[in-house]
Amino acid sequence: MDELITRVTSVTGLDAATAQTAVGHILAFLQKEGPATEVSQLLAAMPGSEALVADSNEAEGGGGLMGMLGGMMGGGVMALGQKLMSAGVPMGQMQQLGRELFSYGREKAGEDVMGPIVGSIPGLNQFV
Repeated sequence: MDELITRVTSVTGLDAATAQTAVGHILAFLQKEGPATEVSQLLAAMPGSEALVADSNEAEGGGGLMGMLGGMMGGGVMALGQKLMSAGVPMGQMQQLGRELFSYGREKAGEDVMGPIVGSIPGLNQFV
């Protein structure tokens, strides 16, 4: 996971803690919205990813304003964008972040895993 975080910080200019939180949010979103088999394969190919997902889910469990905003927005990619902005990821860095994460996912898990994930979540392709 350190390799991915280093790549994300290099490409986006985000600090490591923000990059780690953002990656956790994205992976948790994929786990919730994507095809279970492929997402499980992706997480298995990225050691340490399960801990980031768990941290993201734990932070979300508090509900509060973020849960209310996500519910009002209907979830999906827009709610993920709001989570990322709240975590300190500027709108301009979201696409770079997504592209780097999905590029890394393709390297580790392959296109056979990443293609169905991207294809199954409406609006995701604009960020990867």
